[in-house]
This record gives sequence, structure tokens and C-alpha cells, in this order.
Amino acid sequence: MPVVEIHLVAGAHDDRRIEDLLRRVSERYAAVLESPIDRVRAFVTVHAPQHWMTGGVTAAVDGDPAPYFAAAVLEGRPVEQRHRLLAELTDVLCDVLGVTRSRVRGRVVQVPPDDWAIGGVPAATRRRDEIVARSSRL
Repeated sequence: MPVVEIHLVAGAHDDRRIEDLLRRVSERYAAVLESPIDRVRAFVTVHAPQHWMTGGVTAAVDGDPAPYFAAAVLEGRPVEQRHRLLAELTDVLCDVLGVTRSRVRGRVVQVPPDDWAIGGVPAATRRRDEIVARSSRL
């Protein structure tokens, strides 16, 4: 389920740095959620500088990066874990991109298990099937 989308201004960071960012965000996301990394999806969406505004000024004028991220998690994750995810993803953005921490914005989006599909199957159903399969092996 873990999916994170990071929004950046085009041209502010080179492709190698963005690739490193995606790798490190994926690793951190998996660690915080205690989830296998193969379940993590991470991607960057870039925006033209004239299409990005921070504090009423476009990035074409204010070149100081102000990244934004949204991290999806299934509903029911503990608040402490969600707060840790916000802090640690911000850490990675600052470490890899060298951005000013106070300019980073992020949010955790909780998704009901009935509204999230894995291979076309709602996560609620998938979870139930996994629990039944595990208990039948005991």
C-alpha cells in the first residue's frame, strides 16, 4: 500500500539526485511502516517554475525549493507512526536535496482498506484472505 508522491520544481534537482531521493524515501517508508520494500511505490512529479508558487511568488522568481509530499497509508496506522513518517520523509528530502526544512510541506493520507486495491482486490478483502491463510498454516 505505501505510496508517496513528491512534488518538485523542474530543473531544481538533477536526475541522479532525484533517483537517490526516490531510493532513500522508499527505504525509509518501508522501515517506518515495517513493510516489505517491494510494496512501496514512490514517484516525483515535476512542475514548471512558473506553475509553482510558494508564499505568493512563483519558483521562477523565488528559486529556493519548497517541496511537497503526500504519503498514502491504510487507515488505522497509529498516530505516532504517521508522525514519524512525516518527520523522516522530511529528513530525507532535506538530506538528499539540501532544501530548507521549514519550506518542506507534507501530509499523510489515510485510505480506508475498502477504497484501496492491490491487484484489483480491495485491501480489506486481501487482508482478510491473508489472515485466513496464515491461520490455516498453524
